[in-house]
Amino acid sequence: MRTGVVLDRKLELVLALLMPANALIARTMLATGLRVSDVLELKPEQIKPSMRVVERKTGKPRRVYLPPSLCEAILKQASREWAFPSPCDPMKHRSRCTVWKDIKRAQRACRFQTNLGTHSMRKAYAVKLMHRYGDIAKVQKALQHERPEVTMLYALADKLSGA
Repeated sequence: MRTGVVLDRKLELVLALLMPANALIARTMLATGLRVSDVLELKPEQIKPSMRVVERKTGKPRRVYLPPSLCEAILKQASREWAFPSPCDPMKHRSRCTVWKDIKRAQRACRFQTNLGTHSMRKAYAVKLMHRYGDIAKVQKALQHERPEVTMLYALADKLSGA
């Protein structure tokens, strides 16, 4: 069995244990490779199968793709202001900390030794691309990394962690 398959199964178990809104955020990260802060700052009018997003960390624009079913699920729970509203105040978006804590809770419930967090979704996206293309340069371009060494750590995360 490929280690990528093991990683996928672990993530699916964790996703199943997340609060529904947090699972939707994690699925968005897995589908796009976006960082949690970029996902949380999405506005409902941006949610389309093909979206242009300006990454907060790098300031670089990026085109990402979402399955139509995921777009529909996001819009169904969105507020007028945010694609992922705060449960306490729909005028604010959900916090990174809330999502991270839920992922950690699910990881502990599964008793996984693998350290999971919000950034694990970005690494899983890189692993998926590496399996699909087998080309580190394509993965580097998709993640908009400056250095291929950084991309290598992401793209080989399933092998490095022992998934």
